Amino acid sequence: MLTRRLLSHNATTSSSFIRNLTTTTTHQRSPALGDITPNNAAAFDKKQAKFREQVREAERAKKEQDSQWSSTAASTSPTAPYKAVHGAATTAAGIPASDASSASSNSPGHVALGSLSTHDVGAARQASQEQETSKRKGKLSSLIYGTHEGREMDKEIEKSFSQVLARGKYVHSIVFHSVKPDKVDEYVELVGSWYPKMASIPENHVHLVGSWRTEVGDCDTFVHIWEYQRYHGYHASLHSIASHPDFPAFDHKLKLLITHKRTSLMQEFSFWPTSPPRQLGGLFELRSYTLHPGNLLEWETHWRRGLKARREVMEGVGAWFVQIGELNTVHHLWQFADLEERKVRREMSWGVEGWGDTVHKTVPLIQTMQSRILIPMPWSPVA
Repeated sequence: MLTRRLLSHNATTSSSFIRNLTTTTTHQRSPALGDITPNNAAAFDKKQAKFREQVREAERAKKEQDSQWSSTAASTSPTAPYKAVHGAATTAAGIPASDASSASSNSPGHVALGSLSTHDVGAARQASQEQETSKRKGKLSSLIYGTHEGREMDKEIEKSFSQVLARGKYVHSIVFHSVKPDKVDEYVELVGSWYPKMASIPENHVHLVGSWRTEVGDCDTFVHIWEYQRYHGYHASLHSIASHPDFPAFDHKLKLLITHKRTSLMQEFSFWPTSPPRQLGGLFELRSYTLHPGNLLEWETHWRRGLKARREVMEGVGAWFVQIGELNTVHHLWQFADLEERKVRREMSWGVEGWGDTVHKTVPLIQTMQSRILIPMPWSPVA
């Protein structure tokens, strides 16, 4: 999956993604939809294919690195000499234990000789007894105590959403700035100089995922997504930036240019890491959903299954759910060559098995939904 962390494992393949934030350029005019070349889907697809291949190479490099680490750890373990002399563990039938286990799991009702340990036999006997007891209880048990699936769902709901849904390693903030119409260019110049500089200072421990201007929906609104190392990283980053000698002047100027600021803290869904820096061109769509309270877990369950179908034909950037701020809100961000290509790609997703069923099950869970067309700013790492 697309992730800035995977690319960091392969310096060669990731070099093109490392943004140079030590220098900044003053931009006198805010970018607009008119700046994007129309009918440029072929060039976009070519860049997309190259980017995905680099990500796959980074993933392969990470797996190789992990494999080497595992081999090294195994060779230094106390049992390594025994394994080196006697070979891999085998079953009573002379079949490698790993193969027997695989055969057992792939052949329902059939257990290879010697493939179960004493503990496994006991567990199997206990499971059989529990199954027989469950049959005797019958429908009355389900009526009183709920189904097995229902009890498992209750356990999941008892956990915090951050444990069930999120990757947990990163916290993202999404910031909306409503800018005075006659101050847009001043805003672009001010923020375009400050944001990259703050992201380039190692002591701040923060990554700028991207900055965009809203072209359709909430015009003159700018969207910024930042990435931190958990909540302690968020707090430490704010403290470090606020301690910068130039911050008071920046903060004073910013307040003169905007009419409203809105910030929420989010976490990534576990199945969709945020994209690393890339330059594919085109435009973005930020889709925001406000769910009925208590429906986030159910929504994620259905959406996870159908998202695979949609991502086969569309280029995703990331998906997050709000934990502090606008609660019960989900944001996901997509990238397209242009508006026409967006229409084509969305229609194609309906032809992929699984997406229609996902929409059918998730729509009743939604209170409101909003779509914004975004144009990346010149300094945006994801653009």
